[in-house]
Amino acid sequence: MTREAIEKVGLIIVGDEILNGRRQDKHFQYTMDLLHEWKLGLAYALVLPDDMDALVTHFTWAMAQPCPFFSCGGIGSTPDDITRQAAAAAAGVGLEQHAEARQILIDRYGAEATEPRLRMVTFPIGCTLVPNPVNQVPGFGLANGYFLPGFPSMAAPMMRWILETYYEPGAEKVRFTMALPNTREADLADLMETFVADYTDLTFSSLPQHTDAGPRVILSISGIPERAEGAYADLKQRLRDVPVTFEENAS
Repeated sequence: MTREAIEKVGLIIVGDEILNGRRQDKHFQYTMDLLHEWKLGLAYALVLPDDMDALVTHFTWAMAQPCPFFSCGGIGSTPDDITRQAAAAAAGVGLEQHAEARQILIDRYGAEATEPRLRMVTFPIGCTLVPNPVNQVPGFGLANGYFLPGFPSMAAPMMRWILETYYEPGAEKVRFTMALPNTREADLADLMETFVADYTDLTFSSLPQHTDAGPRVILSISGIPERAEGAYADLKQRLRDVPVTFEENAS
């Protein structure tokens, strides 16, 4: 199988228990760590309720984006687990008991593979399976989304399997940072706008700070090494021409 080259992945976390504070989310940090290891960026992160309208709206939006996404939560067998229904509605397909997934559960649970348990493999028509190494109850892939359990201990290895199976690691990137003491963002608005327009293939950020010594701005550039190095040199020259003092390798 040829793996696809991507730059970013989206993350959707589903569950009222996250929004009302009964459970602390752990999916976000693991996803960030995994994407950093894979040299990929996070395109977006959403925390959504167990609400059909909200899920369908946001899944529809996510499926229209150019990057894949992980959705964690809401694929169990209880009445509040409506992620599979919402994903099917967003993709415009129906639901059916997935034959391969059904057999996985029968092999795993035997006589305990009851109908309530088998509801967990009622998936959108045409989906693919995502293996679950913890309890063997699979998740599913649909369009550009991968729908995983709400338990990080299960979702984490499933995310890794998805990346290893379908996607190439990202390109090596470098980051350059500098601090501009006694400077405000408004002082450099025109310079930054021109610079960003000239380097649309790089990631540029500006972070204002207030220190005991006065205001300062942290500028950051990241991208593939040869491109970022040249852009960083250009930015330093533009600042010298203003002139603006800067300190390199700032944090």
